[in-house]
Amino acid sequence: MTAPFKPVLPGAYLSDQVADVMAAKIRAGRLAAGDKLPTEAAMVDQFSVSRTVVREALSRLKSLGLVESRQGSGVFVKEIGFPPLNFDTKSVASRQAVIQMVEVRRALEAEVAALAAQRRTKTDIKRIHQSIAQLDKAVAVGGDGVLEDVQYHLVIAEAARNPFLMGTLQYLGQFLQGATRVTRANEARRDDFARQVRDEHAVICQAIEAGDAETARRAAGAHMNNAIVRIEQADPAFWQQTGDALASTLVHGLPAAS
Repeated sequence: MTAPFKPVLPGAYLSDQVADVMAAKIRAGRLAAGDKLPTEAAMVDQFSVSRTVVREALSRLKSLGLVESRQGSGVFVKEIGFPPLNFDTKSVASRQAVIQMVEVRRALEAEVAALAAQRRTKTDIKRIHQSIAQLDKAVAVGGDGVLEDVQYHLVIAEAARNPFLMGTLQYLGQFLQGATRVTRANEARRDDFARQVRDEHAVICQAIEAGDAETARRAAGAHMNNAIVRIEQADPAFWQQTGDALASTLVHGLPAAS
């Protein structure tokens, strides 16, 4: 039985909020392939929204290839369709592996941001701003902001409207999130790091909103470059106390939902 969802915030685009929450859980592995989603009635109650909102959210998840309806049975999380990635533990659970995964992100995120700047809609811009607000809120109440950070980047990826790029991000999802968990844990230890991340997110958003593809590409690449610098500047105590354990999720998968 999946854990109940929390009510979404009142306002416009409720269906997007519901879809974003569910998509984040699927991409994080907290709703696994083959899991049955709660019934419409249960989701109406859990999210505190109407049936129409739930149905619109499910429709969007289906269009993203994340869920499927099975007649007479309900809605289920789809198998993404790629074999699992396998990496040697010694080469992955380390500082260098995190940097290498951020380098992979850099190659993808720069092009995603540029395409998003060219193809974004008003709804996309609204969702990007909402994702930043959700990230800020998560951090303000003491959370690590990992899911919200990943969701911010995925909302931008959706605005790029390239299913092959989206599929690549889904394929690498647990490893990208594992690297993000390490980078955010490091950044949370220093106020200057946390401010840098907020500022970098804002610059990317502004470039996409302005439709400036080249600036968006440079800003997203710089964000990943700076993430690498912040990891390189992490003090040894971070790796001894936290970093090594978090980096191991790149091999063993994400921690179970609490």
